[in-house]
Order: sequence, then C-alpha cells, then structure tokens
Amino acid sequence: MFAIIETGGKQYLVKSGQTVNIEKVEAEQGKEFIFDKVLMLAEDDGSNVKLGSPYLDGVKVPGTVEAQERSAKIRVVKFKRKVRYHKVHGHRQHISKVKIGSIG
Repeated sequence: MFAIIETGGKQYLVKSGQTVNIEKVEAEQGKEFIFDKVLMLAEDDGSNVKLGSPYLDGVKVPGTVEAQERSAKIRVVKFKRKVRYHKVHGHRQHISKVKIGSIG
C-alpha cells in the first residue's frame, strides 16, 4: 500500500517501511509522528484508489523519527558583472529522517 502525504509544504509518495527525508518535524528521535494530511491512498498495483478533497478523513500514516539532521550545504551566489559585486552564502536545511509504518 502507498500514500501521498503532505508535510512541510511538500507532497511525498510513501510506502510502508520506507525511510524518507522530510522538512523538520517537532518530534524527538525514536518517537512516533503521525501524518494526518493524507491526499491519496492506494494498493501497490494501483487498485482501490481513494482520493481526498483535499485530505482523506480518518486516514493517518504513522512514522518513527530516526534522526534529526541537516542536509548537504548549498551555495547561494549573487553576482553583478562590471560593478565588482559578488556574495556567496551557504545554507543547510534542517531535515528529519522518518521511517514510515504500516499504511491503512
């Protein structure tokens, strides 16, 4: 079974037992976190599809927070030619590694 969940302003396609990197959630490492914004639910072969408008009522996807980390650094470069202007900034986003439990 798989589901499409919404968290952190993004949508993720998740399956049971899968580990996903998502925007940081407020939960400690090893604790369970419940995703209640489920957009779609379906079987692995694509049958028995349930669509929400926008979310499905009464459907929740459990997950266990495995780690609270930061993603790889990205460089943000600002540059204007002929005026000798350039700036370089780095950014590391806070992420959570979540292992998805049984869906359905």
